[in-house]
Amino acid sequence: MRSAAGRGTLAAAVLASGMVFLDSTVVNVALPTLGRELDASLAQLQWVINGYTLTLAAFVLLGGALGDHFGRRRVFVIGVVWFTLASLVCGLAPNVETLIAARVVQGVGGALLTPGSLALLQSSFREEDRAPAIGAWSGLAGTTTALGPFVGGLLIDQVSWRWIFLINVPLAALIVWLSAVYVPESRDAAAGRRFDVAGALLGAAALAGVTYGLIAWPDHGLGSVPVLGALLLGAAAAVGFLLVERVRGPAAMMPLHLFHSRVFSVLNLYTVLAYGAFGGFFFLLVIFLQEVLGYSALLAGLATLPMTLLMLAGSELSGKLAMKFGPRPQLTFGPLCCAGGVLLMRGAGPGSDYLTGLLPGVLLFGLGLTVFVAPLTATVLAAVEVRFAGVASGVNNTAARAGSLLAVAALPLVVGLSGDEYASPGPLTAAFQAAAMWCAAVLVVAAVLAVFSCGGVRLGRREKEPVQQQGHLPRVLQRGRCP
Repeated sequence: MRSAAGRGTLAAAVLASGMVFLDSTVVNVALPTLGRELDASLAQLQWVINGYTLTLAAFVLLGGALGDHFGRRRVFVIGVVWFTLASLVCGLAPNVETLIAARVVQGVGGALLTPGSLALLQSSFREEDRAPAIGAWSGLAGTTTALGPFVGGLLIDQVSWRWIFLINVPLAALIVWLSAVYVPESRDAAAGRRFDVAGALLGAAALAGVTYGLIAWPDHGLGSVPVLGALLLGAAAAVGFLLVERVRGPAAMMPLHLFHSRVFSVLNLYTVLAYGAFGGFFFLLVIFLQEVLGYSALLAGLATLPMTLLMLAGSELSGKLAMKFGPRPQLTFGPLCCAGGVLLMRGAGPGSDYLTGLLPGVLLFGLGLTVFVAPLTATVLAAVEVRFAGVASGVNNTAARAGSLLAVAALPLVVGLSGDEYASPGPLTAAFQAAAMWCAAVLVVAAVLAVFSCGGVRLGRREKEPVQQQGHLPRVLQRGRCP
């Protein structure tokens, strides 16, 4: 930690993770501006978000395996460069179609980059410095998440939405230089030479087909060839994915034997529901704040900042409480708090004061997140053998992204919002209020799942040296890193 190489490696990992976290935060805030300046429909705005999430979710597990085999620094740097070139195209995009295509490519770069940032720290630092290094990474990367709404809103309001993507270029140049000078190369000698490319492609096809069908449904109808064909293609690809993963067995991208654990299976469903509710609600919330309440991009971003601050301040305590009392109380109470927060925010409307109309809901929602996110990750890891901690964490990460992806695609359909109605206060308000009810109901279902699935589960210090050699540190995940 005290060496130049240690500080340089930590800086590279923090900046790269921060670049990805910042991007995911600011794009949501920019949606109304993108709609106006690029003349984008609601479906196109959905794809601006989902194009990135789709490829990131589909290929992140493959990205980690590539890093283990070909070299973590090499794949990490390739991911940084890939992500940045796609960001440059996003920033220069002349139309929304180009932006969507670039976001899809950007997600692939994120899938190469995301698993590498933490793996670099775990493989590069000596054992006694690993926990402090990853703790510093967690805190500093979390700070970039907190700064995201402020930085993004400021750039959008004062300069241009294009700079939320172009800002990645100088950051990436610094990351590549730090990696070349300070970061040592590492790889897993036991990593296999065969990669589950078929599984990754079928998983991406399944998500893409279902997502396209749900997004196109309001405009074309269920009986149309594009919608029905996409849904059938997605379903067929999902079946093919499960068959391929079953044949590959332990070498699969998503080993199906992990789901023999009832707790692991139920908690991944829990993750899909909870993060789906978050993704769908916040997709509409940032648009509602700007189009109905008249907030600027900066104020819309800052409106939800207390949630992030609560998580940064309380996640470590939340993990400790789950270790002491078991995860079930927090996995139950947390989603119920979030549901209450959603319902409180549902009451906001034109002329609402932030302190009385939005802040109570924001704080209650943030409390719910703080209560259950850290125990969720720790419980997922505790449900499988220690040697599978890394892949279990990756599967749970993918479940969270897939839930958000499908919710952003499905929620406008469910609440009857389509076309350009997102720019009309009347239809948008009705859709937002209906969406809040749906999201609150889904969170309540997640809480019920926790009641009946986590009884008797106890969290302990389960990490052992073989897990550390593979580049994973479950204890750090208990500090509150979101899946």
